[in-house]
Amino acid sequence: MSTSVQIGFLVLLALLAANLPFINQRILVLGPQRSTKPLVWRLAELVVLYFVVGAIGLAFENHGGQIAPQGWEFYAITGTMFVTLAFPGFVYRYLMHRQH
Repeated sequence: MSTSVQIGFLVLLALLAANLPFINQRILVLGPQRSTKPLVWRLAELVVLYFVVGAIGLAFENHGGQIAPQGWEFYAITGTMFVTLAFPGFVYRYLMHRQH
């Protein structure tokens, strides 16, 4: 798999993982079904999924060669990017007014 395909796959995976807590009502996708899931659970899932996607990205980088050292700036930027990718799911869950 080429590097550009890996990057594209990782971005799509991050987009899916960032919106997953806002789409379903299960805890960590595998837990019990809940009628409503509090925002705290959704944010905790967002953090866990950030690290899962990061681990997959680290595995891709390790497979491709030497792992580049990352400082706090890397994690600050990727964290804010992950939260930005979660915006459509947040809008769907909390800001869209549905007619009943």
